[in-house]
Amino acid sequence: MKRALTVALTCGLALTVASCAAQRRLLPFGLGGGEEKGSVATEGQRVSVLTFDQQLAPSAALSGRDFFLPGPQAASSWPSPGGTAENSVEHVIAAPEFSIAWKRNIGSGSGKTRQVMAPVVADGGRVFVMDGESTVTAVDAQSGAVVWKADVRPDERERGQRRLGILPGGSRPASGGFGGGVAVGGGRVFVASGYRSMSALDAATGAVVWSVNVDSPIHGAPTVAGSRVFVVDIDNQLFAFDAATGEQDWSYRGISEPARIMRASSPAVVGDTLVAPFSSGEVVALRATTGQPVWQQVLSRTSRTSALSELRDIAGRPVISRGFVYAVSHSGVMQSMDIRTGQPRWSVPVAGVNAPLPAGDVVYVVSKSGELVLLNRETGAVYWTKDLNDGRVRQEGGFLGFWDRTVRPEWSGPILASNRLVLVNSDGEAVGFDPKTGAQVASVRLGAPAYVAPSAYNGALYILTDRGELVCLR
Repeated sequence: MKRALTVALTCGLALTVASCAAQRRLLPFGLGGGEEKGSVATEGQRVSVLTFDQQLAPSAALSGRDFFLPGPQAASSWPSPGGTAENSVEHVIAAPEFSIAWKRNIGSGSGKTRQVMAPVVADGGRVFVMDGESTVTAVDAQSGAVVWKADVRPDERERGQRRLGILPGGSRPASGGFGGGVAVGGGRVFVASGYRSMSALDAATGAVVWSVNVDSPIHGAPTVAGSRVFVVDIDNQLFAFDAATGEQDWSYRGISEPARIMRASSPAVVGDTLVAPFSSGEVVALRATTGQPVWQQVLSRTSRTSALSELRDIAGRPVISRGFVYAVSHSGVMQSMDIRTGQPRWSVPVAGVNAPLPAGDVVYVVSKSGELVLLNRETGAVYWTKDLNDGRVRQEGGFLGFWDRTVRPEWSGPILASNRLVLVNSDGEAVGFDPKTGAQVASVRLGAPAYVAPSAYNGALYILTDRGELVCLR
């Protein structure tokens, strides 16, 4: 394990091993190892959210107390990975019957040199997805029929395959670029690529409107707000591009951090305030029009019992909701911050790689060890915790029974859809939980592992599996 960690850090990519075999998906191209044997939670036994020094415990003052959740609302557009520029959608009408309507293969799945990482976005009757090799596909949201495909890899441009007229230029990147994502707005699909490019495609045809090269790969999806597109590269440099022309308006460089995990985040924007997450554990608020910094917080804690707490990456999207920013880091800090000043309202010891979900009076968050945690929005006090892996933990052995390891699924989400809290996991399930109690109420097999949280659009949930298959739940 120590050897694998050294290799990953040397490569500038980070390990995270708290959820064992599932965590191998967070590592670069299959690096990682087994988890040490340990106790498995049984019914009635409280499992710690962290394997660090602190534990979360339900608040006695909240025991048995009800809380408000808003009713579901129609989602007629899902333009950004988080549903809106604020990354905040509280409750949507989606997949009330929780059954598969159709599946569609959209390209390459994950492999040794590629990863499916891009959340699904949707608008104008179409769903837009990116596969593991930076091919963008537009799919009819109702039928699943493929409308167009566009390959934004620079090597395709250099070989003269200009089917979509992508602009040439820049040095040829090494093969095996991965990551990136899509956003949609103003009739265009904005594409960030691990091949060091940022492009805008015509949403109707897939034709390239503009394309620019950047210095470093981009693993996260862009965020569109107003007349600008915002994206963060792997060197913690934030770019603001003019959505119409592709011209760079401004940039901001955060603290460089070579150690990171294999998920990537997107900025959140409300009004003229942009909140950007970085792998250094920084959350920085800037003026969206100028890039001028407004405030900064660092979500980081060091543990005497886990060196992995030093990996401070904020891989889950920060969420702006009702005047506060909610963000969680890999190193074990979840915080609620005032959007104007950055002043923390509360902080709790949760380590995670998913975006938190504020809804009504509460905030949901999934820890990296597989716990669903329900917090009071005002105080951060814990209503309850739910071990998502109860009954899903299994033992896997190596050659002749050597190197046994405990395997726990990795979870992505949640999204609150039609009175279910929906998550997907690396065992290939989409699972619905009661948002008030945490009890499991629905489940469907997807046919392949899923590491990207679901998106909602026009009454359906869309899930992109690790095999490169788009699944529609209705």
